[in-house]
Amino acid sequence: METTLIILKPDAVQRGLMGRIISRFEDKGLQVVGAKFMKISDELAATHYADHKERPFYAGLVGFMTSSPVLVLALRGNGAIAICRSMMGATFGFKADAGTIRGDFGVSSSFNLIHGSDSPDAASRELGLFFSDGEVLDWARPGDAWVYDMSSGSPE
Repeated sequence: METTLIILKPDAVQRGLMGRIISRFEDKGLQVVGAKFMKISDELAATHYADHKERPFYAGLVGFMTSSPVLVLALRGNGAIAICRSMMGATFGFKADAGTIRGDFGVSSSFNLIHGSDSPDAASRELGLFFSDGEVLDWARPGDAWVYDMSSGSPE
């Protein structure tokens, strides 16, 4: 099982899309194991987006991410990183396929609604930035028996 970081960005929060987006992940079978509604500080945004520091869009990105509250989620599931990225769709809403979060809710090349970790290493680093020890929980969902075939001893 993988755990990944998802951020519902200021545009998703301001447009009232949080519940609809979370429902998509839960409907898919992913488990919410952490959630935090927060305003990202300049320092946290700078750390999170440090890889983009030299890019021309960096200042605007940090300004956008600190402009309004966000909803930070830790989602868990078998292949959660790839599943979430597929569900998110292409970076720009006007290029994203219908049926994806960005394809269904976005048209902007600047406001793209959602962030998701792109690798296990990134997920580990990003989860550590946004969640303290004890804030990402292990909890059993009896319904997982109907999400994953466990007959081989591992989720399929």
